[in-house]
Amino acid sequence: MAESRKPSPPIASRNCDDPQIDYKEVAYLLKFLTPQAQIVSRKRSGFCTQCQRELKQAIKRARHLGLMPFVQ
Repeated sequence: MAESRKPSPPIASRNCDDPQIDYKEVAYLLKFLTPQAQIVSRKRSGFCTQCQRELKQAIKRARHLGLMPFVQ
């Protein structure tokens, strides 16, 4: 039988009352990228839907400004 993998814990548990995610906080945003520089899923990040959208937008802005890599 195939073994089921244990779900990995969320990277950050964030309350929606927290301040918005800023694209200039590169060290914080790098936690939400895989080794291939893909954005992690909402289940893995632990964000609500709206916060995940903010995260995605912040990462995209940082990439276009050259603060973060598109691929590694």
